[in-house]
Amino acid sequence: MPFLAQIAITVIAVSHIGFMILEMFLWDKPIGTRIFGTEIAFAKRSKNLAANQGLYNGFLAAGLIWSLMPIGAPDATKAIATFFLTCVLSAGIFGARTVSIKILWVQALPALITLCLVWLLAV
Repeated sequence: MPFLAQIAITVIAVSHIGFMILEMFLWDKPIGTRIFGTEIAFAKRSKNLAANQGLYNGFLAAGLIWSLMPIGAPDATKAIATFFLTCVLSAGIFGARTVSIKILWVQALPALITLCLVWLLAV
């Protein structure tokens, strides 16, 4: 996989680890409510839902990290990266439509750019 694509995948994976930490452990803390723009009462009531969402972000990060591992044929890592980047892109588009347009720029656009790097820079 092209080095530039690997760097982009790493950035997205680290971002999703950050999202996971925020949603699973900091959702109802001052930093979590400030970042997500929620009130503490809402955050406390929705803590379990946020933790579940955080877990999924952790799975996305794990899949992206897996795509960086030299596990055999380059086509295998490209397929794994494509699958997980498409999941990130889909989640970002859905989040932008249902929660906040900011998610389009923070999650979906980086995934789309990285998908392009994976496919266009591949030899």
